[in-house]
Amino acid sequence: MKAFSPRERQGVYRAIASRRDIRVFRSDPIPPAILARLLRAAHQGPSVGFMQPWNFIVIDDAELKRCVHGMVIREKEAAATDFAGQRRDIYRGLKLDGILEAPINLCVTCDPTRFGPGVIGRHTIRETDLFSVCCAIENLWLAARAEGVGVGWVSILRSDELRAILAIPEPVFPVAYLCVGFPNGFTDRPMLEAIGWAPRLELSDLVYVNGWGARSGAEDLFRRLRDEGPLR
Repeated sequence: MKAFSPRERQGVYRAIASRRDIRVFRSDPIPPAILARLLRAAHQGPSVGFMQPWNFIVIDDAELKRCVHGMVIREKEAAATDFAGQRRDIYRGLKLDGILEAPINLCVTCDPTRFGPGVIGRHTIRETDLFSVCCAIENLWLAARAEGVGVGWVSILRSDELRAILAIPEPVFPVAYLCVGFPNGFTDRPMLEAIGWAPRLELSDLVYVNGWGARSGAEDLFRRLRDEGPLR
């Protein structure tokens, strides 16, 4: 199959570069057709051994959202002890979820038993079911950006408590709790980069050749990485 046209490629790279972790949402509902397309994009994600270990719990019930949000408030305060001084104050002031505002919350789960024990490619690395679910989540996230929809991953949760709230059976486990809705906008840079919480690392510093830490013989590659600059 031919490569995408320049315009099509630009659209793919734009979605990758402008994807953001969204925390502030408008109240507008997501049209069912858009939500269906996002879920279909996720379901088309790659999976080791074609195990497709994911399920998607669509949450629009206000009481369920409040239960999950209460857990987030509690766990955010507990996590503040990981930081000290001014950094702790900054952390406490960050908005880290949009659970109550987003019209849709989405829990993406992983079923490690799907298709039984004999899954191709999973004999030595059992965690490939989890890796596959993460690929599905990225598919959904990029498709959402192309639709003008924002996604925010809420990670300050207790998995066992979330499993109880959503009646998720063992051994299925929740991988991601996502807030999904139309955002006020997409910022030029990720929030934590913009406020100086952490810098964006240089890609050329993260690429090795033929072994950890080895860079010899790849000068042209590193030069091109620097010259190309960020995706746009």
